[in-house]
Amino acid sequence: MFGTLAVILGGLYTRHIKLTTRTLIDIALMLALTIVLHQIRIFHMPQGGSVTLGAMVPLLLLSYRYGPGIGALAGFLYGLINIIQDPFIVHPVQVLFDYPLPYMAMGLAGLWRGHLYRGTALAFLARFLCHVISGVVFFASYAPEGMNPLAYSLAFNATYLIPEFLICCLILRLLPVKRLLAAMGQSR
Repeated sequence: MFGTLAVILGGLYTRHIKLTTRTLIDIALMLALTIVLHQIRIFHMPQGGSVTLGAMVPLLLLSYRYGPGIGALAGFLYGLINIIQDPFIVHPVQVLFDYPLPYMAMGLAGLWRGHLYRGTALAFLARFLCHVISGVVFFASYAPEGMNPLAYSLAFNATYLIPEFLICCLILRLLPVKRLLAAMGQSR
């Protein structure tokens, strides 16, 4: 996990992205908001995964404002916090595919800054793929007898990630996103 953090920070350094005090404050505030929103669960799956009240929106906003590098860093940090709050661990590699990587994938939204819903869809698709890989490799034993582990993982992860995606899109539609993004990063 520290290797992943080193790669992210190295990538930010080589792209000449500076972590200013203001950027760090925005990351900290959005992480706090993500943590709070993650606690407001509409539905919690038995083996992990939840439908929340738009917990990924703050990570998406960071990605749209600062780009995929900062979004991935914030997602990585949230993944570490989430593993402390809500751990479900069966293997060290599974930890990567269920905690830091899917939340780092939320940073991909920053690739389509001008297209809110396309960026959000890309981020959720990448997160979905991380969880599906984990499900096929590490949770195949949970599939009902005779059911393909890939089909089980696709269905299981879709049951909470599709509603979560739709809720995030609805919230992004209702929020004054342009004003929020303009306000982020401004000196006060």
